[in-house]
Amino acid sequence: MAITREHVLQALSTVPVDAGGTNLVASGRLSDVVVDDAGRVMFSITIEPSEAAAMEQVRQAAVTAVQGLPAVKGVFASLTADRPAGSGAAASSPAAPQHARAAAQPRNQRIPGVQHVIAVASGKGGVGKSTTAANLALGLKALGLRVGLLDADIYGPSMPKLLGIHGKPRLLENRVLEPMEAYGLKVMSIGFLVEEEAAMIWRGPMVMSAITQMLREVAWGDLDVLVVDMPPGTGDAQLTMAQATPLAGAVIVSTPQDLALIDARRGVSMFKRVEIPILGIVENMATFVCPHCGQTSHIFGHGGARDEAQRLSVPFLGEVPLNMTIRELSDAGRPVVVADPDGPHAKIYKDMAQKVWTSLTGGAAARPAPRIVIE
Repeated sequence: MAITREHVLQALSTVPVDAGGTNLVASGRLSDVVVDDAGRVMFSITIEPSEAAAMEQVRQAAVTAVQGLPAVKGVFASLTADRPAGSGAAASSPAAPQHARAAAQPRNQRIPGVQHVIAVASGKGGVGKSTTAANLALGLKALGLRVGLLDADIYGPSMPKLLGIHGKPRLLENRVLEPMEAYGLKVMSIGFLVEEEAAMIWRGPMVMSAITQMLREVAWGDLDVLVVDMPPGTGDAQLTMAQATPLAGAVIVSTPQDLALIDARRGVSMFKRVEIPILGIVENMATFVCPHCGQTSHIFGHGGARDEAQRLSVPFLGEVPLNMTIRELSDAGRPVVVADPDGPHAKIYKDMAQKVWTSLTGGAAARPAPRIVIE
């Protein structure tokens, strides 16, 4: 029997939200309920910031109630809170866009055990962001750090392929997931939870709920750095990351060509707007050296990202060539940093990792979580 919205509402009507026995559906706190074709359910519960701790028990009870329904394959539920009155009309107005209201959620405590969370982002797809994130995480690991890697690219999860990981994560007590492991990294990806060829036809709120749960409901343990491979663009997912946890900084990946740099500027602008430090810009696919004749070609141009970093007054982390070895090893699930740790390409990523770690431990990135302003 296929699960329907009515089935979900019936289950949620059994979940009390207060001492008087008011149920979740009748309370007026429940958002729209989304059920996709694969049997995955998404909803959010509206709260006041001061209720976050108490209402977490309600959220967990709601998840349990829906998971007990036949044909339910997954439940993504989150607590959301509008900005307090007087702190800005745009986020609190009923007419405000949905992503603006979601971004006004309170910035909660840090992820237990995780010292620094950094985002690897790009203004557009196809610039090698995921490959950069994987090798940057492994470069940090090579420094002797404890590193986790969260694949937050819900629509195009790449980490299972890039790291050669198969299988599904184990469910621990209190419905917390145990991360998968590869090359000493702790890894979580939506790609572990859905079929490889499944189309993620999810609305923005469902994406935001999934990212929040993968951040908060995974047994990350003690980590020096959690690297987050972000979806491309500057939309709901990026805002969710900015408000769901105090990001220590962001790394922007771009190719040298003008079209990619336009989108990279948008990424830099967005993170600056929400007061997230830019740890640096990476120029990917910078040069191509012909393996037959040795001639160097600048297929996508050259130096554009370096010039852009200088113009925007942000660090430049380095250039990664357009190289067949990097591509072949990535496709084989053996990133170049572990497959050829002493090679020239691994050195590029390790140098980037050292620069990022220096920035993180230099004091500039350790700051209280900012309040996001959506105008």
